[in-house]
Amino acid sequence: MKKFRDKLRKFKLFDTRELQYKRYTRSKAVTTIFVILLLGFGLISVLPLIYSVSTSFKPLDEILIFPPKFFVKRPTISNYTLLPSLLSKLQVPLSRYVFNSIFITIVGTVLHILCAAAAAFFFSKSKYKWRTVVFLIVQFALLYNGTTLFVPQYIIFSKMGIIDTYWVYILPAIPSAMGVFLMKQYMDASVPDALLEAARIDGAGYPLIFWKILMPMVKPCWLTLLLFSFSGMWATGTVSTIFTESLKTLPSAMSQITAGGIARAGNAMATTVIMMIPPIIVYLISQSNVMETMSNSGMKD
Repeated sequence: MKKFRDKLRKFKLFDTRELQYKRYTRSKAVTTIFVILLLGFGLISVLPLIYSVSTSFKPLDEILIFPPKFFVKRPTISNYTLLPSLLSKLQVPLSRYVFNSIFITIVGTVLHILCAAAAAFFFSKSKYKWRTVVFLIVQFALLYNGTTLFVPQYIIFSKMGIIDTYWVYILPAIPSAMGVFLMKQYMDASVPDALLEAARIDGAGYPLIFWKILMPMVKPCWLTLLLFSFSGMWATGTVSTIFTESLKTLPSAMSQITAGGIARAGNAMATTVIMMIPPIIVYLISQSNVMETMSNSGMKD
């Protein structure tokens, strides 16, 4: 067989590229092993969610049992039905906490997306000669986390006179080095300069180009930012610049239940499951766009 292939290759009757392709193609056994490994890793990542849901339906005696059991044997909904009575004893009505969380989440997320898209539009498509240097400074901001900014933020908020207002939730969420970087990379790969130039020749101004051309084209990217920003804003709890109880968020109210000790462990897990529902819904809506964004922005590796 080998001699026959050599003769064919000599007379150019055998495609060596086809031979090379077949040589490096994975077998079905190897593919099956990869699929099993991926399913195993996926299951491990979902286990905490499954355990949280299972524990939220456990009665107290199953929570206290040792060694602990992963799945519930005698499910009960009492951990959920007791939540209204526990929350009714709060100093501020529960509806106020819910409104605060929804308000800052929606406003903060919308402003975050608009700010990131506008800044990325400038860095990606403008002709300002110092834009590369400014973008490099923005990238350096990725090195700092929120903890290092607590004291500077408090001083700035104090000078601005916005301590104990909604602005201390919203303003820190608007600028985001990661959002600008992600959006800029996506625009570089997906928005051709010729299209924007044609729009300018037709008389479209920058606001029209931004709203009618750019934002629809980068929809997968800003849906990705929507997921990240929504999850972060929804989980915002008590901050050191909020002192009025009526301005605190839903996680702050839920934390009062979790502070009840082991006797409230089931109720605390029930509140955790409830708090996870909105981010999960947003993720299910935008997960396909997240994969497309990571691929086009060069971050899939």
